[in-house]
Amino acid sequence: METKQRLFLLDAYALIFRGYYAFIKNPRINSKGLDTSAVLGFMNSLLEVIKKEKPDHLAVAFDKGGSKDRLELFPAYKANRDETPEAIKIAVPYIKEILNAMHIPIIEESGYEADDLIGTLSKQAEKENFTVYMVTPDKDYAQLVSENIFMYKPARMGNGVEIWGVNEVKEKFEIEDPLQVIDFLGMMGDSVDNIPGLPGVGEKTAKKFLKEYGSLENLLANTHELKGKMKEKIEENKAQGLLSKQLATIMLDCPVTFNAKQFELERPDIEKSEALFIELEFRRMKEQFDKIFNVDNVAPGNNTSTTPVSATPTKPTSTDDQFSLFGEANNDISTETPYFCNLNTTTHVYQICDSKMSIRLLIQNLLQQHSVCFDTETTGIDALNAELVGIAFSYQKGAAFYVPFPEDKTEAQEVIDLFKPFFEAEQIEKIGQNLKYDIKVLKQYNVAVKGPLFDTMIAHYLINPDMRHNMDILAETYLKYSPQPIEELIGKKGKNQKSMRDIDPTLVKEYAGEDADITYQLKECFEPQLQATNTIDLFKNIEVPLVSVLADMESEGIRLDIDFLASLSSTLNQDIKQLEKNIYTEAGEEFNLASPKQLGDILFEKLKIGGSKPKKTKTGQYATGEEILSDLAPKHTVVQDILDWRQLIKLQNTYVDALPKQVDPKTNRVHTEYMQAVAATGRLSSNNPNLQNIPIRTERGRSVRKAFIARDENFVIMAADYSQIELRIIAALSQEPNMIESFKNGEDIHRSTAAKVFNVPLNEVTKEQRSHAKTVNFGIIYGVSAFGLSNQTNLSRSESKELIDTYYATYPRLKDYIAKQIDFARENGYVQTILGRRRYLKDINSHNAVVKSAAERNAVNAPIQGSAADIIKIAMINIHKKLTSENWKSKLLLQVHDELVFDAHKEELDNLKTMVKEQMESAFTLSVPLIVDLGIGENWLEAH
Repeated sequence: METKQRLFLLDAYALIFRGYYAFIKNPRINSKGLDTSAVLGFMNSLLEVIKKEKPDHLAVAFDKGGSKDRLELFPAYKANRDETPEAIKIAVPYIKEILNAMHIPIIEESGYEADDLIGTLSKQAEKENFTVYMVTPDKDYAQLVSENIFMYKPARMGNGVEIWGVNEVKEKFEIEDPLQVIDFLGMMGDSVDNIPGLPGVGEKTAKKFLKEYGSLENLLANTHELKGKMKEKIEENKAQGLLSKQLATIMLDCPVTFNAKQFELERPDIEKSEALFIELEFRRMKEQFDKIFNVDNVAPGNNTSTTPVSATPTKPTSTDDQFSLFGEANNDISTETPYFCNLNTTTHVYQICDSKMSIRLLIQNLLQQHSVCFDTETTGIDALNAELVGIAFSYQKGAAFYVPFPEDKTEAQEVIDLFKPFFEAEQIEKIGQNLKYDIKVLKQYNVAVKGPLFDTMIAHYLINPDMRHNMDILAETYLKYSPQPIEELIGKKGKNQKSMRDIDPTLVKEYAGEDADITYQLKECFEPQLQATNTIDLFKNIEVPLVSVLADMESEGIRLDIDFLASLSSTLNQDIKQLEKNIYTEAGEEFNLASPKQLGDILFEKLKIGGSKPKKTKTGQYATGEEILSDLAPKHTVVQDILDWRQLIKLQNTYVDALPKQVDPKTNRVHTEYMQAVAATGRLSSNNPNLQNIPIRTERGRSVRKAFIARDENFVIMAADYSQIELRIIAALSQEPNMIESFKNGEDIHRSTAAKVFNVPLNEVTKEQRSHAKTVNFGIIYGVSAFGLSNQTNLSRSESKELIDTYYATYPRLKDYIAKQIDFARENGYVQTILGRRRYLKDINSHNAVVKSAAERNAVNAPIQGSAADIIKIAMINIHKKLTSENWKSKLLLQVHDELVFDAHKEELDNLKTMVKEQMESAFTLSVPLIVDLGIGENWLEAH
């Protein structure tokens, strides 16, 4: 029996928008500042289809100018859509260029939409005995599904591929024939496309009508059977219903013709395709593309490159480990030099130093250098428990030395001790990528890294904060060099992955030498760029000194009261069970509280909470997110109980039960890691565990802090917290005299603001007035609107608007400052902190109002939040310098944004209080005083 050929037709814009929004919270920005999210999202879908399905025929359809026929019928068709985001407008030409390079046909006709083109082609191909797959997340295509035409919804967010055939469409829409999808859409309309539908008819009602009447026309012919308002509404809007059905019908007679030969999947133009991936900085995608199309650039240990360029396709073949679309590479066709240089194509001299003589000579040479890059190779990624396998050194492009270390700890210590004069030499600059890790490793061997540091990861973070900063990306972007993946040596992650200790030192020498060599070259590249972006002082005076401070804090760790957490977990269990009992009683049945679908059905169908039209997600189930439930909670006890239950479950899973597992068995302390090159604002972020996100607004959340205790009976915990630092910074930056005066007079700024805004004496300000003023004070930094303020308070929207207007009238310089910040950002493309840290705002001049507003809020907020981050970093550096140089027993343990936490030795307590307060308050001089509040306790909760 002859196997049908398969045609895949992709709806370009549906996949582009889907890809763009998948990255909306973490856009992919390359080194040129280009938002590549939409291109990446679409290409992920395309390559996944090619890899997984090995199609015979494939094409991509684009909209062009909207649907002329639908607009003639209904001028408001799609009129409510927001303007296309800038990143998508930029993405489309790139996508078309890639498709052309890959020899994939582009289908577009002026005045026709992609779904009409795909519908027409699908039906034509079906007649030619093809099985057709319409690749799209758009449910409207379900009307086209037949025995030979399927909907293909690509994988997303952990969900696998969905393929809808006739049975799936019948089941999902509760209909007898896929053509009834048109009636379904005509009845309920489509808010996305601005198709009106029948008033009052939603998804459930449409399904009910279709079961009873079979079609929209039949429903309209039998409206006498309906009752009440529904009958009245439908009879009044019969014409609108028929129009909606017409608008929802996918056209099958577009001026396009299916040509099987034209749609055959050919071998791409490898060179052009790869050049585009490289230009967009799609490193992983290039690797995936090379595997799919069997591009064998450079085999390990072979200096020749084999890139097949034949345009003649062969039938797909499958291998056990990787799908090769066009069979084996043809080594006879041609050879080309790969775009990226690598170990095999670059002249280099990496030497192994494994004798006493070679080590002695190496140390002599190192001590004569002004600047040396070093890179440690270890047995694992946990710096506090990893053992040294070797260290590579480089101080000249293309040259490196690798010193392997014995497995025996005593012998390894003897070798590292020989290098102490180099590491402790104050006059030699030490270069590295993520030096904090290497410093912590060497600290375990009693080696201190002294002298100036140059961390290429931190340097690039200041040069281009929105890009990724790992060495492979930096090497490919700035040096056009592709480093050897570590997996080539130790294998992929998992139980079978080897340790670097298991690898032949001559192989490790090449890998480690390359790391040191490339990092040295990156330093040479980044130093002038730091000058060009005016961030060299920030780099040298704050970010680099902070590396050593964080290394010490992370190595120090903090003691945890595990018994207290066990007791807290037991209490939480009781509270959680009681809440579950209450919820089940109020719901009248037991159900899976962790299932959004079951929860939505209980709340919005059974209990009828939330009005007649509860919000739904894109998948059609009821939305039960925190924002929606928080609005309903004041009126419904069951909703508040659900929110409380969620909060306790999260607290238990994230902290109470998780923290004891993160105690280091060697130190019996918790060692968080501070990420210095993540937040674009300059703030530090905490990981493994995250100690900056412990909830403090609820009693149960605050109680977690009680588990963080002093080192022993000779110590107490001391917390030092900047008081309202962001408000003080905005007062200083805006030079708002009324605000500055309040701070100088030591007034409660929220009470002072309330007195001015509500025009009452300071001593007559009510608790509610102060609360409203506080909300506005902090909200202004984040661009709060009247709508936002009314949501956060009990004020109406008009009252909120009046309050904001009065606030700006009270603090007129503040409004001027905000306007100037936005103007500066529009003109320069960035804003900066008091110390010159830049936040680049690529969307500040966007035509999309939503995107532009977000950039404008960042233009105001970033300098304030970033300046606060800069100030506390200065304080940390100065405090750490005193603690170490003066040999204090007290230690700096944690930083939580505006707060520092110490293990304070009781004998040093008074002096420590004075020193810390003095250093924090004098870290930077503003036109308003910085004030620090101190707290002492046996645990962090008491101290805070």
